[in-house]
Amino acid sequence: MTEILKPIHVVGGGLAGSEAAWQIANAGVPVVLHEMRGVPGVKTDAHHTDGLAELVCSNSFRSDDWEFNAVGLLHAEMRALDSVIMACGDAHQVPAGGALAVDRDGFSQAVTAKLDAHPLITIVREEIAGLPPEDWDNVIVATGPLTSPALAAAILETTGEESLSFFDAIAPIVHADSIDFDIAWRQSRYDKEGPGGDAAAYVNCPMNKEQYEAFIDALLDGPKAEFKDWENVPYFDGCLPIEVMAERGRETLRHGPMKPVGLTNPRDPQVKSYAIVQLRQDNALGTLFNMVGFQTKLKHGAQAEVFRMIPGLQDAQFARLGGLHRNTFLNSPKLLDRQLRLKAMPRLRFAGQVTGVEGYVESAAMGLLTGRLAAAERLAQSGRGRPLEAPPVHTAMGALVEHITGGHLEGPGGISKFQPMNINYGLLPPLEAPKVDEAGVKIPMKERGRAKKRLMSFRALEALKAWRDAQ
Repeated sequence: MTEILKPIHVVGGGLAGSEAAWQIANAGVPVVLHEMRGVPGVKTDAHHTDGLAELVCSNSFRSDDWEFNAVGLLHAEMRALDSVIMACGDAHQVPAGGALAVDRDGFSQAVTAKLDAHPLITIVREEIAGLPPEDWDNVIVATGPLTSPALAAAILETTGEESLSFFDAIAPIVHADSIDFDIAWRQSRYDKEGPGGDAAAYVNCPMNKEQYEAFIDALLDGPKAEFKDWENVPYFDGCLPIEVMAERGRETLRHGPMKPVGLTNPRDPQVKSYAIVQLRQDNALGTLFNMVGFQTKLKHGAQAEVFRMIPGLQDAQFARLGGLHRNTFLNSPKLLDRQLRLKAMPRLRFAGQVTGVEGYVESAAMGLLTGRLAAAERLAQSGRGRPLEAPPVHTAMGALVEHITGGHLEGPGGISKFQPMNINYGLLPPLEAPKVDEAGVKIPMKERGRAKKRLMSFRALEALKAWRDAQ
């Protein structure tokens, strides 16, 4: 008679928690997924629904190019490991040039439906206030940047550490039918096709120098949301509010989210725009567009006025204005082992942004990994398998684990400089750039960097598949 396995508990139904639950159940281990959204009177500052895997900051999973982009490589690794997040993302993608962007609502509904239908997954709508009960001997905490105060306080008391925090800002969303297409046009940068085959996925709003300068002045002068209790909390560079970028220099935005390169105004192709604002489709119907890179902490009353200065958006109607929320993560190199377990309480694993990875894909990837690690541990305890090690550092997943468990730099006096990190090739062990291609043809010097990335991606996928097949 087969022993009935004790369930693993997952706290948090975001991308990381949802992916962890899916991986555990697919390994044949029962799992209880605890999500506080949906409990009457319980909500977060950033979520709007009680659906699992709700997307908050953006609808984009970023680049889907596995050969030359580290995020695309992480996509490929997750697909190779039967990721529910990637499967639902692929099924609900919307046009986004070379990126993978999804219909928010359709994506969340699909993830919720898949988990709800799995016979080994039980979804419980409740808040875990404080540490999980002691008889929960195998727990994944995937509460993300909006961990409930009671649980966060309990974790900090257990570790004796203070949490590190930073601000995340969300971008406004515009109704497509309020965009002036006599001024704006559709084109992806360099006409690059995305996974959906669309080379004109973005809406582009051009600015001349005078318009840009006036916009910067208004951005800098506009009233900002201030939170005195959150002072001295650094921003994460990957999600800077646009006005904070502008404060770093008047030209910063022209070399960031408003860069005009790779785009040509079809109404005046001989004149180069001084700056360009891009909007990316936000839902499957194509009725909503997200202002790319326009995370903001401008007060709501000022946002519409300032953003309507952008040519093509002078009559814009906003489905959602921008906002600000706090993010929290652990000092993971000190607190977590390479199994992503809390050293002070090994029955607890952590997944998602709370570990110090940044981005939807990275968070889901850590959920996927902790799910597999937790399931392998449970199965080994019952004599049905053996414990699982983290993937090799040559993989994107393994590189992220390496970063959050010790790949950071120490500051003067041994003070931790650990900060959240997106996946990038700099986290993977280096390779020498190839000088010739597979056919023996010499690679031009300026193209060797791309060729090296491609080799690193092939190496990563081979290592990932070997790790997978050895389980």
